[in-house]
Order: sequence, then structure tokens, then C-alpha cells
Amino acid sequence: MNKHRTAWAASALLALSLALTSCGSDTGSGSDTGDGSAGALSHIHGVGAFQGTLYVATHNGVYTPGADGRPVLVGTRRDDFMGFTVTARGSFLASGHPAPGGDGPADLGLIESTDRGATWTTRSLAGEVDFHALDTAAGAAADSTVYGYDATNGRLRASADGVTWEDRAELRALDIAASPAAPGTVLATTERGVVHSTDGGRTFGAPASPRLVAYVSWAAPDALFGVDPQGVLLRSTDAGGTWSRVGTVPGGAPQALTAVDARRVLAATRDGVYESADGGRTFVRRMAVTTGGDGH
Repeated sequence: MNKHRTAWAASALLALSLALTSCGSDTGSGSDTGDGSAGALSHIHGVGAFQGTLYVATHNGVYTPGADGRPVLVGTRRDDFMGFTVTARGSFLASGHPAPGGDGPADLGLIESTDRGATWTTRSLAGEVDFHALDTAAGAAADSTVYGYDATNGRLRASADGVTWEDRAELRALDIAASPAAPGTVLATTERGVVHSTDGGRTFGAPASPRLVAYVSWAAPDALFGVDPQGVLLRSTDAGGTWSRVGTVPGGAPQALTAVDARRVLAATRDGVYESADGGRTFVRRMAVTTGGDGH
């Protein structure tokens, strides 16, 4: 390895390590104005879409772009949504911590919304778990397993119904992605690279590629997307065995990534929430972000 690649690898490893060790436990109030809208978002923990609408999970609630592009709070909850995903059937799953002064335990466990974030109900693990990453298989896959990365205990957990959970492998991860075509196949991003499991996350093998990836999203069997700590967007057609560079997400310091399908890609970075309609080759900023740090 030449000295330039060595320096790049060390920088990338440090960035991923910092992201792995950081947590949305700060008490900053962000830029919310208090009337359900804000000029810019801060502390992004997840992005998703349903029926064409963009949703952004933050330290202070879930937001969507208003008519003028300014963030508008969805519903009334201003919780710290650490983990967030939109399932194939359109329900929202999330985890994290209640808003300051809110009732209930410090860890939300798994909560669900079936009305696009307007209201939420507790499904399981309240007071027990803070999931920093959540995922289910994309598309019409028969496997509806919910995978959650329990950041407090450093463990992957899995549930067939969102209520009863099984402990799976212990690992230090930042993000996870479930296969849209192979039930039981799940990936996790680590400081060693992307690790791969074919037994529902009970065991993980060594990374197939030395490429460091911060966040991953699996839209289709041949459309696994990843973003590295510098914001380079990658695509794999072989479940993470090899990666090809697609483009670069503007803003640097990625905070979240979701591939809605093989062409529509959402990403949050240091200065904005961006959307691509051409598989990640070009991006348009949909919402502004003020935070200068990592989302997790």
C-alpha cells in the first residue's frame, strides 16, 4: 500500500471510528422554531420516503419539506429519533429517546407509525433498548424480519413481528442493511469493513472487501448502495463483495443513506439532505442541515 492510500485509509478509519463511538445524547435544541417549521435541520439520524414524500428523522422529531422547502415537523413528537426506517408496506419504525420533559422511559425501544409519522405507538422493548439502526427487506420480499442494532449493548437483534426479539451477534457497527432477495442475509458496517451474515445476523464473516463504508442501503439484489466516511457513494452488485464508485454526495460527513430504489437515493450530510434520481450520479439538495458533526 502506498503512503497516499495509507493516509486515506487512516483518515477513513478514524472518521468511521468517531461515528461508531458518538451518540445522539447531546442536549442541543437544534434550529427548530417551535411552530412546527425550521429554517434548517440538525442532527440527522435517518432518511426515508413514502409515496414520493421525503421524511427526515432528527434529534428533534421527524420532518418533511414544506411548500417552500423549509422543514415542517410531522406530527407533534419531538423525540430524538435515533433509528428510523420506512418498511415496504409503508409503516415507519423508529427508536431513540423521548424529548426533554417527556413521559416514559429514557429508551423508546421500538415504536411504529402507520399514519406517516403523525402518531406513534410503542411496539416493544420500551425502557430496554435504543436502536441506532433499523432495517427490513426492501420491495416485496417474503422475509419481513425487523433487524435492529442495539447500540447500548453492541448487539444485533431480530424480530419477526416487531414484538418478540432474538439476540443475534455481538458486534460494533454503525449501520445495517437487510437483503431484498435472500432471507436471512444482512450486512453491517464496521471499522473492519462491511461484514456479511447469511444466518439472520447470528454470525458474521470477515469483510469481503477492505473498503470502509459508513452507511448502507439495499434497494434491489443488484443495487446495494454505500457511502464512505468522505461522502463517496458506492454501489455493489454482489452483496458487498466489490464496490464501484458512482459519485459523491455533496457536503461531506455523511449522516444517513437510503436507497428508495435503484435510481432514487437519499443521503444526509454535513450541510443538507440530498436526493438523486439517477442512481447517485448527481444530487439535488432538498433540505438544509446546520450541524457540523456526525448524525450518530
